[in-house]
Amino acid sequence: MAATPLTVGTAGHVDHGKTELVRALTGRETDRLAEERRRGISIELGFAELDLGPRRLSLIDVPGHERLVRTMVAGASGIDLFLLVVAADDGPMPRTREHLAVLRALGVGAGVIALSKIDLVDEETRLLAAAECGELVPGAPLVPLSSRTGEGLDSLRAALARVAAALEPGEDPAAAEPLLHVDRCFSVTGHGTVVTGTLWSGTLERGQQVALLPGARRARVRAIEVHDRPCEVALPRQRVALNLAGLRREEVAGGDVVTVPGAAVRATYRLDVEIAANEPYDSGGAAAILAERRVQVHLGTRESPARVVDLGGGRAQLRLERPLLARRGDRVVVRRIAPPDTLGGGVVSDPAPRRHGADWAGPATPAEAPPSAERGDLFPTVGEEVATPSAPPQPAAPSAIARGLLIALEADGTRPRSLVALAESLDTGKRELERALRELLAAGEVVRVARDVVYPTLAYERLRASVIALARRHGSTSIAGVRTELGLSRKYAQALLEHLDGERVLRREGDRHYPTSRDRVEPPYTRSGAASASQGVTRR
Repeated sequence: MAATPLTVGTAGHVDHGKTELVRALTGRETDRLAEERRRGISIELGFAELDLGPRRLSLIDVPGHERLVRTMVAGASGIDLFLLVVAADDGPMPRTREHLAVLRALGVGAGVIALSKIDLVDEETRLLAAAECGELVPGAPLVPLSSRTGEGLDSLRAALARVAAALEPGEDPAAAEPLLHVDRCFSVTGHGTVVTGTLWSGTLERGQQVALLPGARRARVRAIEVHDRPCEVALPRQRVALNLAGLRREEVAGGDVVTVPGAAVRATYRLDVEIAANEPYDSGGAAAILAERRVQVHLGTRESPARVVDLGGGRAQLRLERPLLARRGDRVVVRRIAPPDTLGGGVVSDPAPRRHGADWAGPATPAEAPPSAERGDLFPTVGEEVATPSAPPQPAAPSAIARGLLIALEADGTRPRSLVALAESLDTGKRELERALRELLAAGEVVRVARDVVYPTLAYERLRASVIALARRHGSTSIAGVRTELGLSRKYAQALLEHLDGERVLRREGDRHYPTSRDRVEPPYTRSGAASASQGVTRR
């Protein structure tokens, strides 16, 4: 019987040798960007397959820099065991502890510690570093090694194989609904749209009809790859690339979810969570989360700011500013916005609750949970709010004109009408329309890229990703390039580029627009054909 597929994720401080170790174990270079090689640090996620003989593991290499923890969280979501890398000459460092806090929040308790760079230290220093690691993660196997000399690599492979063999899968993940959080999407000439991610649960078959959330998009799985190998069926816990038919590249973005029609996962602006204790990693747990008025919430490959409402008993309602895609039982990571730090995490007890305070016990059974309304869920009905001392004041429900404006903009897609045309279609005055637009801007439902060009937020995010990917693919882009790539008129192409210049994710020189280090979109697929499509990276 074939071994159960599993995914292992690296963790650890910057410059402790994670990528070098992955290269030594797998023979694959996961630092693919010129900027990564120039600076000597990982910026994006990297992916490789780790051959342990009878078992093959999908391996995700994460960056260790303090400014890239959000990328690490996206990569660690969905892993089964960790490979914590600690340099013997440094010992545990701040990001060592924060990455452990993320793993704790995600419920990843099994793994191996790799004590790297032992060729650089004496025996006393090595033993001291090993003792510190043992205090941080009691009971985890520790393997001293050197990626440069190869010492200890066989012992590390054996330790990983033992830990993987001991993992109990619990309920059969293949029996659950398929769920893949997209961390990268691109198009391949002659093949069309490709998305990549870790298949959290369920199976996906070639030819199967799938749904993409949020929204009601449908596609067919034209082809599947798992680590460069074509296959008929993708199994849970594998690193997967899906070639999707019936879906244009601009219709999907990192952070979307691939599942099946009618699945339990839903887009939501509110989450009720049971906050997980996080004391072993000194990140504060429930008290630290509840002390914050506004936090950053990570679930899958999406993230959103949220307001925290204390429900008592270690429970909280997270009121999101952007929709996340959640199921009951999913885990979230909660981080402080400023100064950034991982506070802890929690388990989703209700993915679509009404607004309430500590005096509401919630639905008695999952069947009684309120139905999801992917768009309307943002707007509570009058009288729905239950006042609590700890809850921050809530914005008023958007007006009927604002609702109508949002529907009209969503229908327009990538070519929104002018505000004058929208006012005429809604039979309202310009002043009333501007007031409605301000309501939607305050709610985070739309983005105004120019005075007369407004996009729904999700449509803008997809366009933004496409433009930055284009700029990175060619080194720069222009109005003509964006027009050709996205099929837009000059008006929209110019508005998008000028807005991205203002966001400082692009930098203009003459008529060319160059990507900057502040952009958060993965580099596009640059190799021909569909080979290695499963080697994706995630937006951070």
